[in-house]
Amino acid sequence: MTSRKKFTCTIALASIGMVGACAAFGQGSQHPMDEANPGQTNQGKMNSGSTAQTTPDVTVGKTADATFAKKAAAGGMAEVKLGQLAQEKGSSQQVKDFGKRMETDHTKAGDQLMQIASRDNIDLPNGLEAKDQSTYDKLSKLSGAAFDREYMQDMVMDHEKDVAEFKREANAGKNPDMKSFASETLPTLQSHLQQARKAAMSVGAAAGSGASVDKNGSPTQ
Repeated sequence: MTSRKKFTCTIALASIGMVGACAAFGQGSQHPMDEANPGQTNQGKMNSGSTAQTTPDVTVGKTADATFAKKAAAGGMAEVKLGQLAQEKGSSQQVKDFGKRMETDHTKAGDQLMQIASRDNIDLPNGLEAKDQSTYDKLSKLSGAAFDREYMQDMVMDHEKDVAEFKREANAGKNPDMKSFASETLPTLQSHLQQARKAAMSVGAAAGSGASVDKNGSPTQ
């Protein structure tokens, strides 16, 4: 073979090799996911994971609603039991009347909460919490004026906390049913607090932690 023919053949072979290399490179650069989803763009991949970012907020909201429900249920049961004790141990008619209202109102609210929790798959406690049992045991050993003072002081403090917690749920709750329950129950709790302050003042107990009240037991600020 002449040198000219050899040169021509060498160029042809080199050209074929370059084409093959380019074809192989093009095939190897395609991502396996692109082969499975040829129509998916990079933006689509980014968007596909965006829904997962909202999950933590939703979970936190549900957890807060469930926590509120459990605390409300436990507190309601305590109010009923202590109200029954007040009717038995109290010496002041105001204290006895307040205890009766606690039994009636919190039994009703507890039944409503139980229906909502059952519908929304929230497990509620079925007995008194340790701190509430301790309060019950303490008060059960008292009677007369001593019982009246201790019971009404506890009721003022408890209802101050209840009003704050129900306000928080009514304003920031994520579960519509629980939020509605808190909103509808809040006025009753506020009325309980006002009555508790009046009864507390009448028996010489503290009418509230840091709250100024008038002669009727209503807050002045």
